[in-house]
Amino acid sequence: MSGNIHHVALFRLSVLGPLASREELERGEIKSLIREMASRTYSIPNSNRIYIAEGTIEAWYYAWKRGGIEALSPKIRSDKGESKLPIAIQESILKAKREKPKRSINTIRSLLEKSGLAAKGELSRSAVHRLLQRHGLSNFHGDDEPSEERRSFVANRASDIWYGDVMHGPKFSVSGRNRKVYLVSLMDDASRLLTHSAFCLGETAIDIEGVLKQAVLKRGLPKKLVIDNGPAYRASTLQEICARLEIRLIYCRPYHPTSKGKLEKWHSFVRSSFLSELDRRTIHSLDDLNARLWAWLDQFYHQRVHAGLGDGLSPLQRWQQDLIHIRPLGPFAHTLDEIFLHRYNRLVRKDGTVSFQGNRFEVPFELVGKTVRLVVDPHTDSVISVESIEGQYLGQATPLDLSANLNRKRIRPSSLQEKSLIDSNHSELSFVETLYQKQTAQLSITLNHKMGE
Repeated sequence: MSGNIHHVALFRLSVLGPLASREELERGEIKSLIREMASRTYSIPNSNRIYIAEGTIEAWYYAWKRGGIEALSPKIRSDKGESKLPIAIQESILKAKREKPKRSINTIRSLLEKSGLAAKGELSRSAVHRLLQRHGLSNFHGDDEPSEERRSFVANRASDIWYGDVMHGPKFSVSGRNRKVYLVSLMDDASRLLTHSAFCLGETAIDIEGVLKQAVLKRGLPKKLVIDNGPAYRASTLQEICARLEIRLIYCRPYHPTSKGKLEKWHSFVRSSFLSELDRRTIHSLDDLNARLWAWLDQFYHQRVHAGLGDGLSPLQRWQQDLIHIRPLGPFAHTLDEIFLHRYNRLVRKDGTVSFQGNRFEVPFELVGKTVRLVVDPHTDSVISVESIEGQYLGQATPLDLSANLNRKRIRPSSLQEKSLIDSNHSELSFVETLYQKQTAQLSITLNHKMGE
């Protein structure tokens, strides 16, 4: 063959290696090999995906058998760049984009539908995008507004700034089920050290808080924590935890992924250097997967010279330079577990109970009619105690036992009324007695005065 080999063709041939290198294959062996190849992860050119479907690998294989490596090169569409939209619609799309270069494709579609030039749903996003791309208008380069200034920076000291983010990972066998995992990570800006990172079965606030708790136990307290704008990060529980630990919580601006560029590079490195080397068939639990991740972090990533640090430093060496400046847990050490508990406001019913997750709990009866805070362990959803809105301990919360309450001795309203009446009568008698004593003393003074005359 002549000319350069397309890089995509080279990649596809590397995937076909186990098949292409075999001169003869027994009956059924092709299917089993393709199934095994599809279970692996790959660094696919121009794609964020890491898996290749069995049907795709099979199509590549037979294309290679027919036409060699040239058949693996991506085919260029004969109508690439040409728009099939009516000329009037094309002109309207281009005019709308040139008037306001920041207009999105959805906005342009909506404008044309409202003007009657296009029926609702007639314009596809891909058709509009191809037209704009052909005319060099798919990306905004206009100067109708000054562009926002962006500058690279690094924190002065370790633990000044931590970044948090979640990476969607592959599926692993967990307790006999194929489950998708999520890598929750907290990275120190100055040193690139991972204060903690763990695979979780979700990307909820509880998962993020669990990683934060381990991070502060191992690495102390950061001054700032910069995180994404997603619902899990916006949870009031996470905000309260950071407030109690005196950590300034900062949210990235929406649609500005470059603000977490260091973490994005970390995610890419995890995929290429850690996940790609794992044999998923040997991992049967989340604990096993995390144990391998932590060993790889301690023995490889943290010890490896990082080009972004300069002076031939590894993340661990850069972190250790600032140990004296890192804020320790200090006064929070003994109350850390309590700080990471969740708190929910509840109104105490007339029967002295509150509800949580569909269950009812009894609290001290004198709290009836008041709003209290239930203190809950988020990992077990168990209610631990009751606090006032100000955070003062008010007592235990016990699961409601209807059978036990059948024979429970109660404080009767009549007893309370009698006690109130006795207290009231005693108060009135005390007042009358005091008044009588004052009148008697005054009469005695008057008689003595007259006798003296």
